[in-house]
Amino acid sequence: MRTFDFSPLYRSTVGFDRLASLLDAASSDTTQPGYPPYNIERTGDTSYRITMAVAGFSEEEISIEAHQNKLTITGKQGSDEDENTRYLHRGIATRSFQRQFDLADHVEVKAAALENGLLHVDLVREIPETMKPRQISIASGGPAQPKIESSGTTQAA
Repeated sequence: MRTFDFSPLYRSTVGFDRLASLLDAASSDTTQPGYPPYNIERTGDTSYRITMAVAGFSEEEISIEAHQNKLTITGKQGSDEDENTRYLHRGIATRSFQRQFDLADHVEVKAAALENGLLHVDLVREIPETMKPRQISIASGGPAQPKIESSGTTQAA
């Protein structure tokens, strides 16, 4: 696999350090293990859902934490095995896991539900009103007070 040098990107951009770090991490050879399997789907224009297969885990054994654009889902299963049980084949995984997802700016976790062995985590991107685009009108004919239109209303600045 080829490796890329992102150092020119670091020295020619200001404020995009997080983007360069994400590109650097994506190109590295460190891959996450495949357990537990998951899907990421887009459920609307600004909404997403992560579905993770966590068969055998209860709600008390799973923790979900969102902190600084990073979502961490951890599962720690207690050992409630019977000492007298002897397995001929053991195909159901009962090991602990930790899965991390990088979230874009303004993406928040709205809900989580455990249903039929699947953990559903609903995410929504909510852009603050101050960051949404606004229309600025142009005054004609001499000096005038600039008017800024925001959400359909016109105000003198």
